[in-house]
Amino acid sequence: MKFLAGHTVGIDLGTTYSAIAQLTKDGKPISLLNADGRNITPSVVLLGEDGQVVVGPTFERISQESPDHIVEAIKRQMGNKDFFVVYQNKKLSAEFLSALILKKLKQDAEKQIGPIANAVITVPYYFNDVRRKATQDAGRIAGLNVVDIINEPTAATLAYAWMKGELGRSDLKQESKTILVYDLGGGTFDVTVVRYTPTQFKVLATDGDVMLGGIDWTKRITDHVAEQFFRKFSDDPRSDAEAMRNFTVECEDAKRALSTKTQVPLSVYFHGKTLTLQFTRKDFERMTSDLLQRTRDTTELVLQQAGVDPGVLDEVVLVGGSTYMPAVELMLTEICQRKPSRELRPEEAVAQGAAIHAAILEARENRGIEGLSALVTARLRSVQTSDVNSHSLGVKVSSPEDRTRKINHIMIPRNSAIPYSISQKFVTNSANQKTIHVYILEGDASDPEACTQIGDFQIVGLPSNLPAGSPVEVTYSYDANGRISAVAKELTGNRVAETEIVRASGLSDQGVNNFELLAKDYQVE
Repeated sequence: MKFLAGHTVGIDLGTTYSAIAQLTKDGKPISLLNADGRNITPSVVLLGEDGQVVVGPTFERISQESPDHIVEAIKRQMGNKDFFVVYQNKKLSAEFLSALILKKLKQDAEKQIGPIANAVITVPYYFNDVRRKATQDAGRIAGLNVVDIINEPTAATLAYAWMKGELGRSDLKQESKTILVYDLGGGTFDVTVVRYTPTQFKVLATDGDVMLGGIDWTKRITDHVAEQFFRKFSDDPRSDAEAMRNFTVECEDAKRALSTKTQVPLSVYFHGKTLTLQFTRKDFERMTSDLLQRTRDTTELVLQQAGVDPGVLDEVVLVGGSTYMPAVELMLTEICQRKPSRELRPEEAVAQGAAIHAAILEARENRGIEGLSALVTARLRSVQTSDVNSHSLGVKVSSPEDRTRKINHIMIPRNSAIPYSISQKFVTNSANQKTIHVYILEGDASDPEACTQIGDFQIVGLPSNLPAGSPVEVTYSYDANGRISAVAKELTGNRVAETEIVRASGLSDQGVNNFELLAKDYQVE
């Protein structure tokens, strides 16, 4: 990790909205405003006909463009090697499109604070290694020196403890608190149990879903309204992408209004016909009850895995804009036997926590923050964090019962404290084997096909006449940033191979460099 000259920020790269923040000289995390004076920017990219790129366009601007030129919820595609958008005869990956959002955040913030060089970017806990690397790549393409990737609930916990005046206070009594962070954003969901003192943070357990968020609640309303329109007029708006975009906007507004009202009017228009209905909170909660139940099941599982009784929690912290839905608060009150805290602004907490983490890293590097008091710097330097991995990590090996069948041998179980390193011995399958191929898997299933292969590497040039059953040692390491490396050693001939995971998905260094050059050609509004 090396800091470059310039400001350092924290960025929440969200599915529906993104935010950027910085720790001020008086030690206060603040959100930096975009060109519209808002502290959040829609994570929507408009690829205009004339080569103009607009990030976070208004609905009026969107309505004038073809739906094919609008890219939304790109975070859900991070690390997907099969996803791309064709624009001006170029294939744009999820990393590149995310970089355009980051570029917009960066250039708007620079108008307030000057040149920005370094960034900590947040990711859901449940992002795997491929998605994490994709996020780092997006930052590089946007012209940022990504000094770290931090999990969103960890960032929110830092923001919460800092807001409470506890973080880094070595002068306070080092009593521990246990909190649950429930993070329901626009497109992803995480729940995490954290135990901390003013100077020590330890994640006890985490789980989540990268394909569950507020947009799924909105889709339920949109599908319902479209079906009602079809039943009344025998004209199906679901066959028209532009119509469904308009329906989605109206339904999103209705969903937000139902957070404070028990009933709202909802009108949609298609082919000269208008459907108007009264939509109640009760209707909304009934048609989305299974989505909420999924988050409840995960919350109860994480508490069980953490070994924490809900009644002993010191706080339940809400993060993510979708937690404004009253049903979320009611459900968590039932589980945790206490009303959740709304002291943090759910849509800003993650970016501000990332900014605090960035300042902690700067303080540890003795780089310091110009103008920051010695007291605040000392507080930052005293904070120590300990995370866990959200996915089990293993290697593909032959089953001891049936050598023809392959299994996933887990070496680092999920929810292990990181950094973590382990060495285990295996044996070769056949006599006179010339190479050893190591397949790196991420997942909890015993079947390798049900896991994600995140990389592979080989030991070559093995000794002649090597007998079957010759020992091979594999060392697996998982660093504090959630990144993986592996080393394999054939012990008879002392042959060694190692890798920082050659990923099955994601961009190569050359691909990142090419996109970085391309990004400079795009003027982002």
